[in-house]
Order: sequence, then structure tokens, then C-alpha cells
Amino acid sequence: MTAEPFVVVGGDAAGLSAASKCKREDPDREVVVFERGPWVSYAHCGTPYYVKGEVEDLTDLLSLSPEDIDERGIDLHREHEVTGIDTDERTVTVRGPDGGRREQPYGDLLVATGASALTDPVDGTGLAGVCSLHGMDDAAAIRAALEPAGEATVESLGGGDFLDPSVIAPYADWEPPETVAVVGGGYVGVEMAEAFAARDLDVHVFQRSEHLLDPFGEAVAERVEAELRDRGVTLHLGETVERLAGDGRVERLECAGGTALDIDLALVGVGIRPNVGLVADTAVELGDSGAIAVDDYGRTAVEGVYAAGDCAEARHAVTGEFDWVPLGLTANRAGRAIGGTVAGDPKPAGDPKPTGDVAGTAVVKAFDQECGRTGIVDHERAEEAGFDPVSETITDLSRSSYYPGAAETVVTLTADRETGRLLGGTIVGTDRAAVRIDTIATALEADLTVPEVETLDLGYAPPFSPVWDPVLTAAKVLNGSLDEGDD
Repeated sequence: MTAEPFVVVGGDAAGLSAASKCKREDPDREVVVFERGPWVSYAHCGTPYYVKGEVEDLTDLLSLSPEDIDERGIDLHREHEVTGIDTDERTVTVRGPDGGRREQPYGDLLVATGASALTDPVDGTGLAGVCSLHGMDDAAAIRAALEPAGEATVESLGGGDFLDPSVIAPYADWEPPETVAVVGGGYVGVEMAEAFAARDLDVHVFQRSEHLLDPFGEAVAERVEAELRDRGVTLHLGETVERLAGDGRVERLECAGGTALDIDLALVGVGIRPNVGLVADTAVELGDSGAIAVDDYGRTAVEGVYAAGDCAEARHAVTGEFDWVPLGLTANRAGRAIGGTVAGDPKPAGDPKPTGDVAGTAVVKAFDQECGRTGIVDHERAEEAGFDPVSETITDLSRSSYYPGAAETVVTLTADRETGRLLGGTIVGTDRAAVRIDTIATALEADLTVPEVETLDLGYAPPFSPVWDPVLTAAKVLNGSLDEGDD
């Protein structure tokens, strides 16, 4: 071996991307991955569609199997939890499935411990029938709870050799719920409302603010809210859930304002927090967000220690400051870059590889409504970052008006009044709307101004777009507002 092992803590997106890249570039380097659970390399974003039934087996969400990882020459240890780091001795303490402990030396270390679902704001989350959705076991438990009594098994749920029967055992004798409460109207809440509605449940969504999908802005929220109501989902906006109550099993939801509802199942999706406890007793520093502080190459304040994925910060493409934006592509991209750096790629220089900026680009589906957002669209946040924001919202067609399938597409763009620089945008519609957010995200990465976006040479043909793509139309309108501001 050419060096001490490259040790990775966490066997999902960032961790295995780093391990695979390092092993590919430096086949002689020993690469060791520790994952505290049984699942590795899975598509967390696909779990709502597994609950819905569009994905049949839980194992369909695996990107790599343990056998695939082994074939890559990576030394994978599932159900092994790293409980401590000694950065002076360059070792980690590992607890195995039998409870035994050992010390593992490292030359380079990647902390890719992810994040955990928040439940703190709500009392009673320990009751049976109160679920979160942040991992494969959570998805299996929810789907088991929806099955008729006695029908949910590891085999029927497609759990393969990964799903512990104890995860679904509490729901073995349950009758399927009739009324379900979704606490939180963000990504998970909206996707799970669709999943539950597809199973003919009486679905109620509780959101503390006045709109769903807050980061997407009002124009998107209004479309999504109308869609959910049309599909039979009851929305409780401006309601703060205070307590979930029941005798062992959840039976009732109670809000701070007095609203109450009898329920059979609750899904709490009020956010996540980075898993940073592992570095608490080390010199590894946290950023203002509470996630691990890193530089543009994923390096922490401690030599030889890197961090990536949902536990780490990244530089924001618009503000230039480090921020916490936990998304799948961010994790995969950062992990791959760190793996290349550790391996000494690119050769022969061995310069570190940048993990890349983030703009918070995200898409979500709410039944037929496709939603996208990127950058900064909230005026208060833009002002805090030193910008003078101005926004415009337009409604246009997705294709030429005479071509079948043309549908309304709503685009909001936000820019800095002084410089004309594009700061962010959102989009919503039913005809391939979400993918159009990539044009706006690319413009942000290139620091384009609104006039420059307006003159982009985007593709046109009647089946795909009007002559003026909706993004171009939005830029044209916003540019007019910026010109008026100069008068």
C-alpha cells in the first residue's frame, strides 16, 4: 500500500462517491468505509415513491450493492459505527455489530455522516404510528403501516437482506390507517401527501407558515396548494402542531391555536439537522449553520480530515459565503472531488479538486405540478446578503400556443437592482417545467446579469418551447423593471 488507509465514515452518497473515485485513481490505496446501518448507497429521494407504490421493492433504490462495492476493491464494513476520532494519532474508534471496539488508523479521513430528521418541535413523536422519512428503514416502516394486518413482510416490502424484521414488526397487526397527518409542508411533506393520497387516505397537511414550500416562493406555493386541494388533500396553513397524543399509538393531533384532529398515522417532516456529534471532541470546526466548516476542497480545519454531504457546508454560488444546503447532487459531487484529491488526481500535479459551489437548486413534484427553485428569491435573505432585490413573475406557455400540450408555466426571477445580476428563480407548471430551472441555475453559476440571460440562445421548436422560452420572457420583463429603476 502506498499510504495509510483512506477511511470514510458513512456509506451513502458522499462517502461512497469519494471511496470509489479514490480507488479508481489510486488502486493501490487502501480504502475503508464504515457504515453504522445495513443500508449503503441508496436513493433517499426515491423513498416517497416507494411508499406511494411507484417503486415496487425497497432494494430498487440501491445504487450500489455491497457486492458492487467489494468488486471496486473497497473494504466496506456495514453495521460498524465510528464512535470517536483521535486526530493526533490519526485513528478512529469503531464499534462492531457484536459490541466490540477497535482502533482503525487513517492517513486521510472523510466524515460523511449525513443528517437526521428533526422531531423536537412536536411532543409525542415517540408514539407508535408517528413516523419520519429519513432513510430506508423509515420508508419500510411507513409502507408496512399502510398494508393490511399481517401482510407486510420483509419479502413483500422488497427489503432483501438489508431490512431487519424488527423495523416492521410494530405494524404486523395494524389495520391500515384511514386518516393521516403530515406535519410540515416542505419537500417531504408535499411528496408524502401525494403518496398517501394515492392510497386513498384522508390526508391533512399542517404547515406553520402561511404557504407550503416556503423556499419556492408564493407563486409556486399557490399553484401547489390549489393542486393538493383539488386532489382531496386538506391543508391547515398557519397552524403550529404542538402535540401528538394517544395511548401508546397516535390517536390525535393538537395545534397551538386549538385546532385538533383525530388521526391514525402521522408523518413528521419539519426539517433535518447535520450529524456533527462525531467531531464534537476534536479540533474540527463548525460553521455558522451548525454543519462542519470546510474550504472549497472539502478540507476541515484539521489536516487530513475532510467532510462532505449533509453534514458539511459548501460555498454558495450567489452570496460567495459558506452555507448548508443538504442536497443529493451536492453530496455526490463533493465526495467525488475529495476522493480525487486524496488519490492525488489530477496527476502529476496532485492539486486539490474543488467540490463546487451550490445554489440550492431543487425540484419537487406535487401530483401534476412540477416545481423548481435555485439561488436566492426571498427578498429578506437577499437584503441580508447585501443585495437590493427586485423580482418579476410571468405566466407563459410551455410550447407554441397552437401545439398540443401547451400548458401555463409560471416563472419568477429575482435580481440585484444595482448590478442587474441574477440572484435566483423559481418555476412551476405541468409540462416539463421543472427541468427549465437548470437554465437559471447555469446562469447563476456564470454570474450572468438579467440582460445577458434575456439574450441567451435557447432552443426553439413548437413541440418544445415558444419562440421566447418562459425563462427568456421572465428575464425580458425583469430587465424592463431594472431599466425603470434607473430612471
